[in-house]
Amino acid sequence: MKPLSILACLTIFCALCFAQAAPPSSDADAQALVPKSKAVLEAIKGKDVQTLNGLLADDFRSVDLAGDIDSRQELLGAAHAGFVKDFLFYNPQSFRIDNDSVLVSYNSAITLSDEMLTELAGDNLTWPRYSRVSDLWVREGGDWKLKFEQITPVRAMY
Repeated sequence: MKPLSILACLTIFCALCFAQAAPPSSDADAQALVPKSKAVLEAIKGKDVQTLNGLLADDFRSVDLAGDIDSRQELLGAAHAGFVKDFLFYNPQSFRIDNDSVLVSYNSAITLSDEMLTELAGDNLTWPRYSRVSDLWVREGGDWKLKFEQITPVRAMY
């Protein structure tokens, strides 16, 4: 066999392998998860623990602004307590990781409730209002669940 035909066969074989190995991609799925990330904040603000419970995976974890790892129950408790007074949700982006996982990243500005601000002040703590949030959504059965969230404070760099 000539070197050119071997190269052509190898190229076609590799293309077929990659075509079969790549998971089907749906930008519509990835974009549909942006409103679900916003719905998490809306449920927390509205003290809607039932809705929030339905959005979270059973083994949900988050890394909060202080770098602490929080559980699903801790987030549900914060929602029940009404720690969030208001929020802004802006500059969302979604990135497909594979067929069953999508990363949604967005900026947020959170206004805490007066009770939470008083509690933080009593502990000599301040709340960074602006943050960058990354949500990892995974497909469980036929639905998407929030599995992991990382919140990074945003501050001005001089």
